[in-house]
Amino acid sequence: MEIKVLHQIMDWNEDVSEEVKEELKKHHICMINVMGSPGAGKTSLIISLIEKLKSRFRIGVIEGDIAGQVDAEKIASLQIPAVQLNTDGACHIEAMSIQNILPSLSLDELDLIFVENIGNLVCPAEFRIGESMRITLLSIPEGDDKVEKYPLMFTDTDCLVLNKYDMLPYFDFDETRVRSNFNAVNPGAPLFCISSRDGEGVEELADLIAEKMEEK
Repeated sequence: MEIKVLHQIMDWNEDVSEEVKEELKKHHICMINVMGSPGAGKTSLIISLIEKLKSRFRIGVIEGDIAGQVDAEKIASLQIPAVQLNTDGACHIEAMSIQNILPSLSLDELDLIFVENIGNLVCPAEFRIGESMRITLLSIPEGDDKVEKYPLMFTDTDCLVLNKYDMLPYFDFDETRVRSNFNAVNPGAPLFCISSRDGEGVEELADLIAEKMEEK
């Protein structure tokens, strides 16, 4: 029975995800699901991307956390519409939560929505939320074995960001191993080496997002 119930939940989430996608399509909005471990640098990356893209696109952010609103406050301080979504213990965001939160945003005044998912390398990969694009972060301090340990997160993504790349000289991190493993599970998907601290690599990822915006 457990397997059957889980299957039903997943199917239900996919249905709602499609409804969210259709709603965003009506408003010509691209939504990007940003996933990664706690401390991988998701908020910092979103802020860096906002700085690169805000002159071209109207941007909003949905900040997912188990509790608190620290990250949403950082985004709001940039004069960017931000909504805090607290899951109260859940390890991922579901499509229903996004569907419920969209009325809180002025959709006709937005082109792009970033969703910062819950810090986790397992559950977020399993639940579509109506996004147009997925970005997965792996920060250098986390180690080079994560693609092998959590393959779904890296298989079901549109690109991989090696974040905090400026810290590479200080950690025993085998970049070749990560690139090889990522290419094995997600052939042809782009990989970006980014340091939000000094801006290295952000422009290239911003350009990819801009290309995605042209498709909406």
